[in-house]
Amino acid sequence: MSIGNGNASRIYVTSDAGATWTLGFQNEDELAFYDCMAFESRLVGLALSDPVEGKFRLIKTVDGGTNWALVDPAGMPTALTSEFAFAASGTCLTSSPGGKYYTASGGVDPGRVFRSSDDGETWNVTDTPVAGGQSAGVYSVVSQEAEHGIAVGGDYLVPNGTMGNAAWSKDGGVTWQASTVFPSGYRSGAAWRPGRCDIAIAVGPSGSDITRDGGKTWMNFDNGSYDTIECPTNDVCWASGEKGRIARLTFD
Repeated sequence: MSIGNGNASRIYVTSDAGATWTLGFQNEDELAFYDCMAFESRLVGLALSDPVEGKFRLIKTVDGGTNWALVDPAGMPTALTSEFAFAASGTCLTSSPGGKYYTASGGVDPGRVFRSSDDGETWNVTDTPVAGGQSAGVYSVVSQEAEHGIAVGGDYLVPNGTMGNAAWSKDGGVTWQASTVFPSGYRSGAAWRPGRCDIAIAVGPSGSDITRDGGKTWMNFDNGSYDTIECPTNDVCWASGEKGRIARLTFD
């Protein structure tokens, strides 16, 4: 995915492990700005745009990204004035088994989390304890085993800010609790360690933090600058950041 106003928002598809790419979607609405996408399977996925005509816009694919169609906005709650999603890590929209999706927002105070349990057709929204504002809010929301969720963010203009930048949920995102020990700065991306429902990593321009208790407390372990992270297996995570920075984190 590439992001931007109008036709700068595009989605490309590869079927040969990245050797060649084809255009699957090009936005033609100047009011839309696509921020992130998530797949629940190899074929089914959603992509999220900032609000258009008062509601976050979604498009859906059922063929692995080759074709996309607009999701009926009737099932999406009305966005608040100045509310939008952050494209910093690509995880402002994430999926969980069973057709569940989560999306994070900012621009308003507090940051909010939207959730769907029917493949993105209908949504509910909940306030979180994550502080929001013009450049602040929830940047990343991720769920594991359906019920365990973490939300991280902060203010990208205050990269070392440590207050009100993380929250956790144990009921599938219906309610959120503030972390008691926050990550050591603004965090744009997060990922669970597969198979370990209490362990997750959060990354940002000022460093990386780990939680071992499902998001209640966080501990800094690295000061490298990263924007996003994925943990494809139990023993390794990959992070990427500015100027082509890529790193691998391994677990004993």
